[in-house]
Amino acid sequence: MSRSAHPAGPRHGDVLPEGHYAAPPADLNALDPKVWARTVRRDPAEEGALSVGGVPVTRLVEEFGTPAYFLDEEDFRARCRDWRSAFGEGADVFYAGKAFLSRAVVRWLHEEGLNLDVCSGGELLTALDAGMPAERIAFHGNNKTAAEIERAVAAGVGRIVVDSFQELVRVAHTAQALDRVQRVQIRVTVGVEAHTHEFIATAHEDQKFGLALAGGQAAEAVRRALTLDGVELVGIHSHIGSQIFDMAGFEVSARRVVGLLAEIRDEHGVELPEIDLGGGLGIAYTSDDDPREPHEIAKALGDIVTRECESAGLAVPRISVEPGRAIVGPTAFTLYEVGTIKPLEGLRTYVSVDGGMSDNIRTALYDAEYSVALASRVSDAEPMLVRVVGKHCESGDIVVRDAFLPADLAPGDLLAVPATGAYCRSMASNYNHALRPPVVAVRDGRARVIVRRETEEDLLRLDVG
Repeated sequence: MSRSAHPAGPRHGDVLPEGHYAAPPADLNALDPKVWARTVRRDPAEEGALSVGGVPVTRLVEEFGTPAYFLDEEDFRARCRDWRSAFGEGADVFYAGKAFLSRAVVRWLHEEGLNLDVCSGGELLTALDAGMPAERIAFHGNNKTAAEIERAVAAGVGRIVVDSFQELVRVAHTAQALDRVQRVQIRVTVGVEAHTHEFIATAHEDQKFGLALAGGQAAEAVRRALTLDGVELVGIHSHIGSQIFDMAGFEVSARRVVGLLAEIRDEHGVELPEIDLGGGLGIAYTSDDDPREPHEIAKALGDIVTRECESAGLAVPRISVEPGRAIVGPTAFTLYEVGTIKPLEGLRTYVSVDGGMSDNIRTALYDAEYSVALASRVSDAEPMLVRVVGKHCESGDIVVRDAFLPADLAPGDLLAVPATGAYCRSMASNYNHALRPPVVAVRDGRARVIVRRETEEDLLRLDVG
């Protein structure tokens, strides 16, 4: 039985013999820059406590409590600039809002020159409310409601990524009713299965997204889009998955998308001006991960598309990409307080913190791996093998499955889990009636709440009795 199919939950009861694990790191106090936000340091004036944006976590906890997400604003902005610079003026970079979205983030994106893709009416509302120009928004989703489509068309979003025949008709009818012509892309599943977890691989045919290239659905969608009033077909969209390090999948995807562009030209005499190759580029959650830099990704994708277009005799279309995790993921860490410590002789020590799967479901959902560090001080104690777990009534409530922490760890110590900027707050829940943590942006010695902590009043307000 696979570990993800265990009837009691992911890897329930998974106990491996002592000595199975790799050796602990040489220095438990060291911070791998691949994993941590750019301004995170150890502050010698605060007993080696972590600091971010020049503010020690000990001070942050006094003001904001735990658990909490702390986001390095300068790092976020710098990564936006890195992606914008890497792709240049001849391409578009759309931040994938599903990774983490707030009004502050929308303003940062606008100021740093990035576009935004959204995949729900709530994300679209947030984007528009925070001032993102509608023409710089792309709207995704496999089952957009009539109300969501109407809001998007009425606002004048730059493109709607169409995911089905029915949706194509809905968009066209809505645009006609509003006396608009809506720009659209067709989302195509190209038959590439990315090397990632099955739940986040999105380009093989047997899944809910897009229109299959292999069965002719994509070509038929193009035929219909070119004949419908109310829509202007501007391009093809492909997304092959998430947390991807290997560019081979993108190469195959680009080749097949360009092949479709050539078929469209040959059948309809039209050369579509855009292709969107999606996002999904991986980040370093642990020191074993080796993500590519934006300039490497931009060159690789640009070379692939140019080569394939030259071979097909096509003009090179405008390329779009959609990094979300790759921008926000490394910029934040989650800070917890240690509550209880349970040594299991010959196995490991269970360290319970004041959060868990309500603020980070990814370990339980995807078997995701994370790093962890003692954040409130440095320690010269011997390393001990730990499993960092949450406070919820689930045996699968695991934050960090296996890691080494100092053996003098004690209740009240602070632990920081890096690379939690993407999908942690976005997927947070009120499981066990937990209160979702705040997101605090830190920059240049100042910290401010951009998403406040939920309160008990919030929890009861929706419970109308």
